[in-house]
Amino acid sequence: MPPARPLPRRHLLLGACAGLALAACGHAVAPAAPRHPGLRLIGEATLAHRLRFGGSTVGGLSGLDYDPAQDLWVAISDDPGDARFYTLRVPLTPDRLGPPEVLDVVRLDAPKRPDAESIRWRPATGTVLWSTEGDVRHGVGPSFHESTRDGRLLRSFALPAHFAVDPAGQRGPRHNLGFEGLALTPDGRQAWLAMENALMQDGPEPTLQRPGGPCRFTLFDLASGRALAQRAYIPEAIPQAPKAPGLYADNGVSEILMLDAQRLLVLERAYAMGVGNTLRLYRVDLASGDDTLAMDPLVPGRFRPLAKTLVADLSAYLGPGLSRLDNTESLAWGPLLPATADRPAQRTLVVLSDDNFNPGQVTQFVAFALTEPL
Repeated sequence: MPPARPLPRRHLLLGACAGLALAACGHAVAPAAPRHPGLRLIGEATLAHRLRFGGSTVGGLSGLDYDPAQDLWVAISDDPGDARFYTLRVPLTPDRLGPPEVLDVVRLDAPKRPDAESIRWRPATGTVLWSTEGDVRHGVGPSFHESTRDGRLLRSFALPAHFAVDPAGQRGPRHNLGFEGLALTPDGRQAWLAMENALMQDGPEPTLQRPGGPCRFTLFDLASGRALAQRAYIPEAIPQAPKAPGLYADNGVSEILMLDAQRLLVLERAYAMGVGNTLRLYRVDLASGDDTLAMDPLVPGRFRPLAKTLVADLSAYLGPGLSRLDNTESLAWGPLLPATADRPAQRTLVVLSDDNFNPGQVTQFVAFALTEPL
């Protein structure tokens, strides 16, 4: 058997903040890249830590989506064993992101040992799509589901065989590195599901010296429930060393979002203990990579991974309007800002951090306006 993985991120961050008392915990270092000219920071807003609502503690928010018909948001919690999502109102104007208001909590009928990571509102059916990482240590693999707005489970999607947990621990998903990202196509007929890191048979996790193995992004047809195609995405090497040798550091895909019918935004979230988080947004053209659905394992040189372009390093926005970068795991389109005499209508992009139920972290919403194409 391979050696056990380090403690989950939640426990590591608790240890870093409380046990090591590192002042930089949850923060990022000085800006490493220029701001993207098409991405204007509107502002940030936070929820109170350990806010109680509907018999639950609001926290661990790992997925976010917007329902424009009702001007409401849904955010899913990764609280182990209690799969739930919240409905929120988040005031957003061209110049201000107002304080979020929690309106409702919905418990999800869930498979055994869920670890919910992403959610997408499906306007055509009034349902929600959501993904989990499962609990590989206990033989439960990642999963993909559709539920009613009141939490009733409608279906669980059949997954390609390479996502199955291997009792011997030689192949399949790694613990806590499963289905982290989910994106609905603009026509609402298909959805992309993204792994945080590579399957064991496909390659290693990222290190400070090298990029990670390929993460599989799988396309599902929502009418039939079948997997249609797949692409391979290579996450970057860990960008920052931890404060001291031997401390924990990682990097991986934390969310995906359709930019248009053919292009995808990918959020890579890295963490280095004692230093903080790095958040980088990449653009990929889905036509640039080979279909890997029938390939197992993914052998270097036998497939083309997705070509990627850095759109923004969010550390460049630290300062007035953005006080810190935290454990951001969500990426969603927000309301359209209306046109004025000075500018055309603008799309908004909102990111949300998972506080890990950790007093040293924060549930942080950050909003941007798109002033030109990404």
